[in-house]
Amino acid sequence: MAGLTEEQAMLRDMAREWSNNENPVSAFRTMRDAGHSEGYDPAVYAEMAQMGWTGILVPEEHGGSGFGFVGLGLVLEELGRNVAAAPLAASSAAAMAIMLGGSDEQKAKYLRKIASGELVATLAIDEGAHHDPEKIETAVEGGKLNGRKAFVPEGDSAGLFVVAARDGLYLVDGDAEGVSREARNVVDSRSHAEIALKDVAIGNDSRLAEGGDDLLDKVLDCARAIACAEMLGLAVQAFETTNEYLKTRVQFGQALSSFQALQHRMAELFADIALMRSSVEGALQMLDSNITGAAATVAVAKATANDVVHRATHEMIQLHGGIGMTDEHDAGFYFKRARVLEQQWGSAGFHRNRFATLNGY
Repeated sequence: MAGLTEEQAMLRDMAREWSNNENPVSAFRTMRDAGHSEGYDPAVYAEMAQMGWTGILVPEEHGGSGFGFVGLGLVLEELGRNVAAAPLAASSAAAMAIMLGGSDEQKAKYLRKIASGELVATLAIDEGAHHDPEKIETAVEGGKLNGRKAFVPEGDSAGLFVVAARDGLYLVDGDAEGVSREARNVVDSRSHAEIALKDVAIGNDSRLAEGGDDLLDKVLDCARAIACAEMLGLAVQAFETTNEYLKTRVQFGQALSSFQALQHRMAELFADIALMRSSVEGALQMLDSNITGAAATVAVAKATANDVVHRATHEMIQLHGGIGMTDEHDAGFYFKRARVLEQQWGSAGFHRNRFATLNGY
């Protein structure tokens, strides 16, 4: 990213060095094979917390650094390059929900714990297989919350859920009576769970009452941009790994990179990733300056990111040939994680339609 401050550049370099040296792709493979019920290694997340990453979005008065979306994006891009598994994105999005819609008491109760890594929080929004925030059946009646949430990221271990109901967002403790979880096996080997809410008692301090009628949209735009940052890391690394392979793999007495048809494919992908970076960084910068006005910019970023990461990881598989189809090669990790993130918080089609609607087309 051009125009970084000295502090942001240091944050990026620290994230890159730590990710490459302490949490490379092999660490994800080890985590997956170990079968952690959380879908990540808690010890690794504790290290991220010690480095302050869990509090990047949280203001200093609540124990964070207030480094903003650009700062968080720099970290998530580096983690994405190594398909690192951690609840950092989910917990950061949930923290933003509290920051945007929470009372002073709610902020004091939860933000410091999220910033320290003590508490993992997540958004529980969608109720079907596809992202559709317009279709929310979960409701509060008589002080009781009832409903089901599908494929909640980090749902297996989260200690706090930000639950979307018909009349707003509610904070629900993970161990509250009436909350149950059922793990969902998804191709990216991360935590995704269905959350059932049966007669969960809702107090006066449970609802996020600030932020206006469009609070859910604002929170989702934050989550979408955060996902885009990880997708950027996936796409960049998929390109670099594939490009290096083409330079070293010899067929018919020549390196694959010498064939013009493959050069054209890589050149087009390089240009696509440059466009993706511009749109994603633009969305992160917009959120730092004006969350209320960021909707269209985020829609462009998510649609672009979905398209480009799909192509980058597809090319990674195809251009590696047979080895790219095996579990022994890392290509599959990028491909599978990309497919999940493409659907999380809205597909490319969803965001093209959203952009059109926002602009009155």
